[in-house]
Amino acid sequence: MQKILLLFSFLLISTVALAQSDTSIFTKFNNFNNSVLNGGIKKAEAKKQFEDIMSYINSKEMVRSEVVMNKGQWIFPLKGYKSSAIGGSHGNGYFDKGYKFLDGNKHGAHPAHDIFINDRNQDCIDDHTQKPVDVLAVDEGWVIACTNQWEATSNMRGGKFIWIYHPASKVFTYYAHNNQIFVKPGDHVKQGQKIAEVGRTGYNAYKKRSPTHLHFSEFKLVDGVPVPFNPYQQLLKAKTL
Repeated sequence: MQKILLLFSFLLISTVALAQSDTSIFTKFNNFNNSVLNGGIKKAEAKKQFEDIMSYINSKEMVRSEVVMNKGQWIFPLKGYKSSAIGGSHGNGYFDKGYKFLDGNKHGAHPAHDIFINDRNQDCIDDHTQKPVDVLAVDEGWVIACTNQWEATSNMRGGKFIWIYHPASKVFTYYAHNNQIFVKPGDHVKQGQKIAEVGRTGYNAYKKRSPTHLHFSEFKLVDGVPVPFNPYQQLLKAKTL
């Protein structure tokens, strides 16, 4: 009986320690991401932070009971909407020339697609359903960074944003200008899971001249830092919910 109690105590302590480790690694990465937005991060430090978080997530994936296969098809990131809601003509709103992740909040490119909702009076409520529009995870993955805090006086462009890493496809997705976020760093999300509601947070998105939309991006790691990759074709083929 004593051996059983000792074993149980050991397992309990190990579980608590692992949970604390889970929290600390994602909190550290989230703080790093905020530092990038504020400037002053060198490439060597960025590479180390991404190596650490990727190594940790890969180790978590190895011990997960469910093996995640690359599904090859996304879920469209806005519930009740489809690719016709993407701004511009044939995806020409996307341009990544000059974008560098380490420029943080200061870059001048637009490596994203803006997906607009029906919201004439800009109250973040869909004009047809009279409900907020759900932001969905396009694929299964890990929330590695996000913020649910933003003030109208802030010059931060993304507002309330979410970064998700998708191990099966080894890409990152980024969701910005949200009104409310329902996930936190360290959460594992399923494909199609509600992660936020569309909003108007962010320096430019908050202004009246900007129709209410989700700012959506895809990135891949190149030489240790995220590089934008145009997700337009993936969005065209995405399944709608």
